[in-house]
Amino acid sequence: MAALITAVALCLGVLLAGSNLSDAQTTIGATVVLDPQDVTVIVGERSEIFAKVRGPLAQDVRLNFSSEHENYLQVNPTSVEIKAPSSSGGYVDSSYEITLLGVSPGQFDLTAAVVPTGLIDDAAAFIRVTVANSQTIIVVSNVIGWIYFAAWTVSFWPQMIINYRRQSVVGLSFDFLTLNLVGHSVYAAFNCALFWSGYIEQEYLDRNPRGLNPVLSNDVAFSIHATLATLLTVAQCFIYERGEQKVSRIAWAIIGVFVIVIITAGILVGTETFHWLDFLYVLSYIKLSVTLIKYVPQAVLNFRRKSTVGWSIENVLLDFTGGMLSMLQMLLNGYNYDDWASIFGDPTKFGLGLFSVLFDILFIVQHYVLYRNAKDAKNLQEESSTATTTTASNGGSKDSLP
Repeated sequence: MAALITAVALCLGVLLAGSNLSDAQTTIGATVVLDPQDVTVIVGERSEIFAKVRGPLAQDVRLNFSSEHENYLQVNPTSVEIKAPSSSGGYVDSSYEITLLGVSPGQFDLTAAVVPTGLIDDAAAFIRVTVANSQTIIVVSNVIGWIYFAAWTVSFWPQMIINYRRQSVVGLSFDFLTLNLVGHSVYAAFNCALFWSGYIEQEYLDRNPRGLNPVLSNDVAFSIHATLATLLTVAQCFIYERGEQKVSRIAWAIIGVFVIVIITAGILVGTETFHWLDFLYVLSYIKLSVTLIKYVPQAVLNFRRKSTVGWSIENVLLDFTGGMLSMLQMLLNGYNYDDWASIFGDPTKFGLGLFSVLFDILFIVQHYVLYRNAKDAKNLQEESSTATTTTASNGGSKDSLP
């Protein structure tokens, strides 16, 4: 475990150190930029964008918008004439208003090309357009997103609270806890590097010229909080009663495989076979793998003990709430943007959410149905001790004859 965390920390340090690297770029001639480069249009409603042209221009050119998405969006005008200034040394600084009318829901890039080519840099002449059915659904989706973010964030604390109250971690699977720490650690490394390292972000944008950084500030905050909260829970295992519990050989073997994969990926980066972005993708695959297997040890431990005592049901309920709301948000967005392919065409995110929810349901059944009468072994011992003391002080059983 220490080796894994150290490896991730070292790699993260190298990645963040690379944030100071940048490639100087100079632009010769005029440039055209569509502003804003991300716009949401409601079906049947209009929205305005601007084509901004700045720089030296020797002759008149025309900016033509692509018509391949006309079933989703109407653009007016579809073509803009940009005239070369007769004064000011041939320097143009103009802005042209473009109206967008939503026709049908969808998500796509609207591009524009300059004719004749070569006179204006049109690399930034594109916008990411989202045509939605309803503004209300957008608001509801955003609210749902913040609710499940809060539910998932808070879900780490009930387990620590119950451990503190019981002064015991008996009933909490050490395998689950260890795998969870690995998963959140590599996820935090992935998010922090891609969010804070300009070098890594540029690698991503080089591969996805019209893409956006997929890591948001709340992703970074959640992953860092999750890692720290899990570390605190691990620390409790060294402080409180833990009985005979320990990390199994199977869990250590799985972690060993992850360490080998991380070291191998690091060597490939060192030999320039991999880029740092590829290394981060390896970390993300480890996170996905952990999500698929981490709940199994806890479910098995509950089954063997025939009890969920020591395993926080509040944690499960909050995780279940977050998972259900996350899938609901995906379904709402799928309808609003007619983007079902992101759910069923690439089912990883939806499938992982559903997988976690199914395990939460299993834990709920174990707690409230199968093992609902199970008591804490410590409480049973205390009750037995109290009963013995009471009997001795009364000179025998309360039902015994004088």
